[in-house]
Amino acid sequence: MKVTFQGEIGAYSEEAALAFAPGSELLPLPSFEAVFEAVVAGDAELAVVPIENTLHGSVHANYDLLREHDVRIAGEVQIRIRHHLMAVAGTTPESVREVHSHPQALGQCRDFLRSRLPHADVIPSYDTAGAAKMVARRSEPGIAAIASRRAAFEYGLEVIAEGIESNRLNFTRFLALERAGAPASRPARAAGSAGMKTSVLYVPHENIPGVLFKSLGVFALRDIDLFKIESRPLVGSPGQYIFYLDLAGSLDHEPVTNALDHLREIADYVKVLGSYPRSEPTD
Repeated sequence: MKVTFQGEIGAYSEEAALAFAPGSELLPLPSFEAVFEAVVAGDAELAVVPIENTLHGSVHANYDLLREHDVRIAGEVQIRIRHHLMAVAGTTPESVREVHSHPQALGQCRDFLRSRLPHADVIPSYDTAGAAKMVARRSEPGIAAIASRRAAFEYGLEVIAEGIESNRLNFTRFLALERAGAPASRPARAAGSAGMKTSVLYVPHENIPGVLFKSLGVFALRDIDLFKIESRPLVGSPGQYIFYLDLAGSLDHEPVTNALDHLREIADYVKVLGSYPRSEPTD
């Protein structure tokens, strides 16, 4: 199986890809959009993308890409994120004058950067492992990256500060995506299993009073738990929003299908993103 992800070898998305599909052939790509396009075009069977982090919140770009591309969620995996400061030999934290990493990683290490490196310039990069690769290529003392220990090993850098994330409970949830209509990559659990999750996006009908309350009520009426609700502006429609829901149960569970049928009566647009086994955080 070929699995694509955003970033370079050594990125946390690579770790998530291998956790979901061990032994897969990997296809790193420079952007999330390229990753979505690769799986839709059939260049990879699966795409693995981050969707939320416990310290820095949702990855909004990927919520938008889920709406725009014809993909299905095949599964999820939650990875413990351990950030390390790395540089070429001879660099100390006190001598660091530039720190490069992905904006999410920089945000997750905000406390360390403020307290230990207030003198350093913080420079966003497109990827954590890409930042490490760039630091290795420049090979200048005083230039550092925040990335995984695997990235330090991959690019020959020394870890000069370990575990610099602001909170130990730093987990990122990744979605595994496949092209909609493709054969399922993994067998689903039994219908109605408590271990299943279904993700849905919908646009409420703007002319129904209390439509948001009513749209959530279709699940409450059937005792269906909602794990998450996320809203995003609807592109091209000022004042309208699109909602993303994660709910308990699968499409093989009658209360879920009935709730979705009810939702379609009060929504302008409903898209089921997939039913898949819920994951537990892995340390």
